Amino acid sequence: MSSAKKKNTFFGGVAILTVGTILVKIIGALYKIPLVNILGESAYGDFNAAYNVYNFFLTISTAGLPVALSKMISEASALDRRNQVQKILRVALITFLVLGTVSFLCMSVLAGPMSNIIINNSSAVYCVMALSPAVFCVCVMSAFRGYAQGHSNMVPTTVSQIIESFLKLVVGLGLATLLVYLVLPRNIAAAGAAAGVSVGTIIALLYLIFQYIRARRGKIHRTADEPDDTRDILIRLLKLGIPITLGSAAVSIVTLIDTNLVMSQLKNIFSQIDAGTLTAVGGSGILAQSVDIFHAAQQTAQETLLKDPTAVIDVVENAARNLYGTYSSTMTVYNLPSALMVPITASVIPAVSGCRARHDRLGASRISESALRVGTLLCLPMGVGLFSLGTPIVKLLFRDLDASIAGPLLSTLGLAAIFVCVMLICNSILQAHGMVNLPILTVVVGGIVKLIVNWTLVGNTDIMIFGAPVGTLCCFAIVAVMDLIIIYRVIPAPPSYSKVFLKPLIAAVLMGAAAWGAYGLLTNFLHLSNTLATIGSICVGGVVYVVLVLALRVISKEDLALMPKGDKIAKILHIR
Repeated sequence: MSSAKKKNTFFGGVAILTVGTILVKIIGALYKIPLVNILGESAYGDFNAAYNVYNFFLTISTAGLPVALSKMISEASALDRRNQVQKILRVALITFLVLGTVSFLCMSVLAGPMSNIIINNSSAVYCVMALSPAVFCVCVMSAFRGYAQGHSNMVPTTVSQIIESFLKLVVGLGLATLLVYLVLPRNIAAAGAAAGVSVGTIIALLYLIFQYIRARRGKIHRTADEPDDTRDILIRLLKLGIPITLGSAAVSIVTLIDTNLVMSQLKNIFSQIDAGTLTAVGGSGILAQSVDIFHAAQQTAQETLLKDPTAVIDVVENAARNLYGTYSSTMTVYNLPSALMVPITASVIPAVSGCRARHDRLGASRISESALRVGTLLCLPMGVGLFSLGTPIVKLLFRDLDASIAGPLLSTLGLAAIFVCVMLICNSILQAHGMVNLPILTVVVGGIVKLIVNWTLVGNTDIMIFGAPVGTLCCFAIVAVMDLIIIYRVIPAPPSYSKVFLKPLIAAVLMGAAAWGAYGLLTNFLHLSNTLATIGSICVGGVVYVVLVLALRVISKEDLALMPKGDKIAKILHIR
């Protein structure tokens, strides 16, 4: 296959996954944003904390092995070794079944200790248990998804993700709403929302199994190639997958530790408020707001005890859950930009691996540069937009959140989202070039910085929860910069960073200024509501960014020619 054809295959896969990811994220927003309003900050904090445990086991089970699987299958397919392809899938499927079973048992049997010790939130235990079937199903799904992606077929992955998200929306929100209506404790309602995740994964897995059987029926072609020994395939799968898993697991481990750390520091401050050693009489800022949150938690506890004198209530933990839940709610929006990087990272590795298997270094280099350029064009406007309009977006999406707290959190996380996206693409480029160990080092360094910054800032009574996104920003900024330096030093024909970043950055900064100015104009002079002003300013920013991208010639005709229907797009946009 020629380099040009390979590029078209790459961008075709990116296009399919991008459309699917956008749909999944729209469905996810329709799920998580109302969920915050249904459960409230505290119970949503329980849900998010349990999700961090779920993500840890998911990372251990599925972060590296599906990537290794798609890489191995892509290489075998490029050499037309069909028997090898099928044997790789069988070995991988058995491996995923074992990992999924172990992860399921850990989350279901050890849910109590994990909630109390690891995430320092005993109220999250039911959510952890409700998510345990999902981790098993996603493990098995990863084998079929990796197999399809290794053949540059992104349709099964995309459809299964849409099925999973839609059922999560319908079942999860339905159960959460029903349990709240029945006046059950909110953490039980949060577990109902988590159960929707598990139902979605079960149905999505059944779809993938059906799709695989249907695709294989009547299409088994005998070839002369002799597949490798099972032991050799397993060793190579683990050799490729474990370093990637360790790199991703480092992020999950840091997130778990950070969840415990943030909750612990918040509890320490609320304990001082409870003891009367810390007050904010007549003051303002986050400490004064925290005192109000504590008093509200006390009042809620008293009302609960009047109804049920036997109830055991930890007011300090509930107050900390409230503040952490506000932070968790903003994370829902913060995660959107990085989710749009998934189509690019999922397509980079098999595409580059196929080029390298054919000794096409130029094709591998061009795909890597294109991936970084496209990712930058997507993540910069989203991150800068969140930074510029953090508070208005919070007011638009979350009716019950305190925008004076959540708004600045989202703005800081918007900047962090840019570096997260760059890191994800850089890691996929390094992994595709066989450099699977280097991303582990950079993530560990960034994770240590995050923990130090969060411990210092969250424990400061003048900063508290505002320190959490600062730690995230510092972490991923360091990781992204280190990854870019490594790529420049070790990848043959590395990308030109001035061409990749400079013009998109100029366009994004001007877009952010235009959106911020438009919001001020629409609210202060035209006196529009926050909803209309926010939507209007987002539209203004989007138009400004598109115009600047075209005016600055960020995208060339050659770039578009590498994408599906790129020549027609170039003609429509008059790009030469």
